[in-house]
Amino acid sequence: MHATPETAGVATVAVDLAKDVFELAFADADHRIVERKRLSRRAFAHVLDNRGPLRVVMEACGSAHYWARRFAGQGHTVRLLPARDVRPYVRRNKTDRTDVAGILEADRCAPIDPVPIKSPEQQGVQALHRIRERLKAQRTSTINLLRGVLREFGLVIPLGAAKVRPAVLAVLEDGDNDVPMALRHTLGELLDRLAGLQADMTAIEQRLEGFAENDPASRRYQSVPGIGVLTATALRASVGSLDRFRSGRHFAAWLGLTLREHSSGAQRHLGAMSKRGDGYLRLLLIHGARAALRAAQVRQRKDQPLDRLQTWALALQARQGHNKAAVALANKVARRVWAMEHHHAAFDGNHCSVRPAVAAGVACASE
Repeated sequence: MHATPETAGVATVAVDLAKDVFELAFADADHRIVERKRLSRRAFAHVLDNRGPLRVVMEACGSAHYWARRFAGQGHTVRLLPARDVRPYVRRNKTDRTDVAGILEADRCAPIDPVPIKSPEQQGVQALHRIRERLKAQRTSTINLLRGVLREFGLVIPLGAAKVRPAVLAVLEDGDNDVPMALRHTLGELLDRLAGLQADMTAIEQRLEGFAENDPASRRYQSVPGIGVLTATALRASVGSLDRFRSGRHFAAWLGLTLREHSSGAQRHLGAMSKRGDGYLRLLLIHGARAALRAAQVRQRKDQPLDRLQTWALALQARQGHNKAAVALANKVARRVWAMEHHHAAFDGNHCSVRPAVAAGVACASE
């Protein structure tokens, strides 16, 4: 496509995405803004139809992946930037014009790694996880409501979600308690709602299992202790290919599992984990690590053999406590997953990484 007066000199377009009003800044090869547009959603959908190939830069926020796929299909080069990395480049007060200028300025920063464009299948799996989390929150809220209402009548439900329904049914069948008849009908309706929420969550989990069965990477991830269907499918949906990470530590840092650092000069201070990145993935990995730790403890009590990873985790738990050991194990599991994909190898709990400079025969100190 030949350049027109409208496209001449324009190399990059930065887009501030929104629901209805989109701000665009067209810039030359030196990132100097030469044209601005403020468009409705209908006009924005066709703004690049008749333009030559451009670099389209956007924040990786709501609807960004849809527009990225659409513009990439038109022959444009799309770059999605993490919103947290764009924010420092926004000058003065927050407006659409300053936001799009900040996106354009952040595009000049080479160390900022772009976010890979997600496929519709990835977004679908990610949406299933989000819907399941919302249903789980509604289930927890309903359970707490039932507990709180019955406690006002001196009726205490034992701990555990599985004990709620039998306990409430027993209350409804007991004609000698103080629960009014009108409230009994409402409590029965809440039980029906609770059963419906659980059925919806189970249906989503079955769909995720179907995705995992047909995805080779998800099946490989599930061979790692502490990673099940939920964690494996969430990794595939949120991360995609692990090849974009330079190392296992880089991947763990992206998940927020590495230590927060505040250092200057010769003084180095390391704190708690940074909690950056995807909080949902980090939650799944840490909960999975807790389950792996408990499984290792059971094997230890039964005098069953332990692999190197389990021995390391139990020794760390004895020194630092269960919580710190779970986070450390989640960190190591994330690195092992990256190494599996990078080296195309199966998981080995007895694997020992030895640097080339270390002489052969030296024990694996990190394990």
